[in-house]
Formats: sequence, structure tokens, C-alpha cells
Amino acid sequence: MSPGNMSRVVSFSRLGLLLAVLLPAFAPSRLSADGDKVSFAARRALGLSLLFHAPFDGSADATFAKGDPRIHWGPQWGAPRVVQPGLPPAGVSLAFQQGKYGSALRFDRPIKEVVAFKAAGNVPYRHRNWQGAVSFWLRVNPDEDLEPGYCDTIQITPKQWDNAAFFTEFTKDEKPREFRLGAYADPACWNPQNRKWDEMAFAEKPLIKVERPPFSRERWTHVTFTWEKFNTGKPDGITRLYVDGELRGELSPRAQTWTWNPDETLVMLGLSYTGWMDDLAIFSRALSAKEVKALRSLPKGVSSLHR
Repeated sequence: MSPGNMSRVVSFSRLGLLLAVLLPAFAPSRLSADGDKVSFAARRALGLSLLFHAPFDGSADATFAKGDPRIHWGPQWGAPRVVQPGLPPAGVSLAFQQGKYGSALRFDRPIKEVVAFKAAGNVPYRHRNWQGAVSFWLRVNPDEDLEPGYCDTIQITPKQWDNAAFFTEFTKDEKPREFRLGAYADPACWNPQNRKWDEMAFAEKPLIKVERPPFSRERWTHVTFTWEKFNTGKPDGITRLYVDGELRGELSPRAQTWTWNPDETLVMLGLSYTGWMDDLAIFSRALSAKEVKALRSLPKGVSSLHR
């Protein structure tokens, strides 16, 4: 090959390399067949971490579960609570084509029973270095649809609300009602002096609050909460609350010692709630802020992660 031809080959090679670097920056976003802008890598990472998913389409049972997929109901009180498969006789039903994706779980009124999934296998409890995430959608006007008193949209515990429990709630009497996440460790951890809850300053309570939250009867609102570095024996546990993909608060690093018997732990839904819930999902690890946004952006919801 002549020196001139060799020079042209090198030039074309450099041009190809330059185009390979520059063209992706100007190329349109790559979409999947359903218009999903969430990357394959992001969907795969979320899918590999998925433990549980209840889309409430055609059935109240979960379509993907590492533990028992069946929904259960039973009395609100008792330790442990005794539940049976199915929905209660009245007050809770599947709302056909009223969900964020297809159908949804509809709470027609506050009910006296517990509606729950069993946590064993479906919630990633660990005795050491525990983390995870919960995601769901709500459609409700808190100030008009909910009756007076606290309303827990979800509560996860083998005991009660202030003893090794996660919950999201609408507050009792604020106008407008606040939305809060509670992450209550063992009482000996978060309240070692056994002080009365009503006498504690808000900053001392393991609560994150969102004033004027963006919930509405006309649109769906996405909620995700994450936790990490629990049960480490160190003051480094972190809890975060996201609403519509945006970080709305976090608990400062603190000791988070949680003692669960997974076989007695329930994922309870709709305590004193009136409204819709859809696309409940639980993950084996804490999701990043970017992953929470990706999760909210899935056009077909969590179903696209395992179907």
C-alpha cells in the first residue's frame, strides 16, 4: 500500500471513531416497542431486585412473589394476627379499569378488618445489614375522601405501629392533611427512656412528613420509600421517602435495630383508608433516586419487569 493510501485509511479510521463518539449525543432517545424510555439496564437491575408485585388486575393476589402471593384478611387486632386467604366480605374490591395500569384495589370505606399479604419471602428482612424498598400508587383526595383520624395506606410489622414497623399515613386533623412515613425500630432502640409519644418533639420521632402532598382523586400519585444499613449495630441507618419520583424527606442516620419474626409479619393495606391503590411492589434493596424515577416512568408499571 502506498504512503498516500495508508494516510487515507488512517484518516477514515479516525473519522469513524469520531462519529462513533459524537453521533449518540445527537441521536433520538431509543424507545422500546411500548414507548418506554427507561433503559434496558435500568429495567434489568430493577427486575433482578423485585421480590413481590401485586398489580390488582383480574385478581387481588400477587402475580410475582418470592413468598405467599395470596391476599389475606382477618381481625385488626391480635398478636400474631390470624388471617385467611381472600378479601373481606365487603368494603374492598377490584375496581375494573380504574387503576393506574388496568384495574386497582378499591377501598370503598374504612373497614374493621385487616387486608394484608404475608411478609415472609416477600419483604427482605435480614438480621444484619438490612435494606429494601416499597412502591405503590394511590388515588385519593385526603381532605374530602378520608374520615377523621389517622389513615395508614400501608403498614408492615409483626407487632404494632410503633414497634418494628413501617407505615405511610395521612395525619388525623391537620388541614390540609399531611402525608408521613414512619420507620419505628424496636422501642428500646428509638425510645430507650420509654417516653410518652405525645410528649416527644417531632424531630425525636422516626417520622418524615410531607406538608401539602400532591394527592388527588383525579390523578395517580406514586409513593416509594427505601431503607438501608438497618441492623448494623451502628448509627448509620437511613430511610427515604419519595413522592412522584421526588425525594421529599429522609431520616438522618441513626441506629435502626428491628426484630421481626417474618412468619408473623404482615404487609397491611388500607387501614381506615377510602380510595384506590395500585401496582404494589417490594424490592430486595434500597433503590437510588434515579431508579425511583425510572420505576415511576415505566409505561406498563412493574409488570414490565417480570413479564
